This record gives sequence, C-alpha cells and structure tokens, in this order.
Amino acid sequence: MKSYLLACIIPILLAASASTPEYSIQAIRYASSPNVPVSELVIGAPKDEKIEITMVIWLIRGGGHTILFDSGFHRDTFIKDFPVTDYLRPDEAVRLAAVKPEEVTDIVISRAHWDHLGGIDLFPKANVWIQKEEYRYYTMDAWQPGGQHGGIEPEDAKQLVQLNTEGRLRLVDGDDVEIFPGIRAYTGARHTYASQYLRVEGNPNFVLASDNCYLYRNLSFHMASATFSDADHPANIAAQSRMIELAGSADRVVPGHDALQFQKFPTHGRIAQIK
Repeated sequence: MKSYLLACIIPILLAASASTPEYSIQAIRYASSPNVPVSELVIGAPKDEKIEITMVIWLIRGGGHTILFDSGFHRDTFIKDFPVTDYLRPDEAVRLAAVKPEEVTDIVISRAHWDHLGGIDLFPKANVWIQKEEYRYYTMDAWQPGGQHGGIEPEDAKQLVQLNTEGRLRLVDGDDVEIFPGIRAYTGARHTYASQYLRVEGNPNFVLASDNCYLYRNLSFHMASATFSDADHPANIAAQSRMIELAGSADRVVPGHDALQFQKFPTHGRIAQIK
C-alpha cells in the first residue's frame, strides 16, 4: 500500500516542480535620488537624517517570460520635487541586461506612482499587470472631489486606459493570486490604494516588496513605510511581517528604494544579481 501511494504521489510532485520555472531576478538601478529624509521612508525615524535612495526596476526571466516588476519613469513632472542623479531611461537600462525593450513580455506594476508606472509606454509589446482596484481608483475616484492622486502622473493614468482599450492590460483581482507559474501577487500593505508586491518561488523564495517596504530598516525596526493614509500604518507593518514569512527570511525580502540591495547581492555596474 505504501509503495502504491508513493508511486501515485511522486509523479504529481515532479509535475508540479516541472511546471514552476527557476526564475532569475535582477535589480536594475536606473537613477538615484539624494538627500531624501529618512522620516519620509521610515515612519518615526529622526527628521534630520537623510540618505540617497536608488530608483529600481526588477527584471525576472524564466518560463518563456521576460518580466519587469515596475517600469520606472521618463516624464519629468515630479522631478522638481524629487530630483534624481545618474538617470538612465528604463528602456535603455534594460539593455544593460541584454534585453531589448520590445522583448519585455510583461510588466507588473506595484502601484500607480509616477516613478513605478511611468515607463509602461517604453515597452511596446508588454502586457501590463496591475491590481484591479488600483486601476479603478486611479483612473476614476482619485480625480473626483475628495480623491487622492498625490504622486500620480495624469498621463500615466491615460496610458493605463489606452492599454486597456488595446487589450494589453491585465487586472489582478485581489490577494495571493498566481499571475505566472510560481509568481504570486499579494496585497494589504496599503502603500497606495491597492498596491501589490510579488513572491517569486524557487530555491529559495524571494519577495520583491517595491515601495510597500522602502528600506531594510523598515523590516529591522518594524516601522511602516509611507501609506495611503496614516490609519494604514499597522497594515503596512503587518504586510512586512508577511513578506518575511513568504520569503522565509528577511534577507530575501527586497525593499523598493534601498541602495543596500546593490551591496547585499553580486553587482556589476547598475545591475544586482538577486537570484
């Protein structure tokens, strides 16, 4: 009986393993932003402390997909408020990883802020994945009286609607959703109205937090990143704990703007090899 059960179970396990690609993950720094107050990144941090942050897109390859998690920006609407240095347009930045812009098959958007959504029109063949409620809010309610659209570039919202009419928009409906084999989207951190982060399964797992967790310091001190509202701080802290659980280690949670990811992982130029 025991051998019969093993004979039945082993093929199932092998099939499941074979269906999940072993993805590679690279962080690509396309710009930096100096003199950012840490208190804007880690709620409760000293107000007089400043650091340089990195502006990053993450490249995930495997299973026939070339995926970007976030797309950077190329419009300069917010540059006066968030000056950047060493800028390289995201479609040029991916070329450093031997990827042509037209070879990007998919872009997963963590949330609708300008520096993460603003490059979607630079990758002409990519399908764009975004949370359904994030899309709805920032193409509708955010622009109505009482709505919140701080950090949202109107042209980016128009691009989302255009992609939808072209059939290139994919709406992720809620939490813990597998969008590619072995890549799942999670919600609840409330950085924006319905921001999402990713777990990339493999040996080992990694969580790409984007701005749902700005810095490793957020994880270490259990302090929130900026959120949609002050009332959402506990949800953000809870989400960070969940990220650690999903990754299996805080060392395998990759924050959105922390330059330390380019020291923790093998790095050549602008590219860190996370996995």
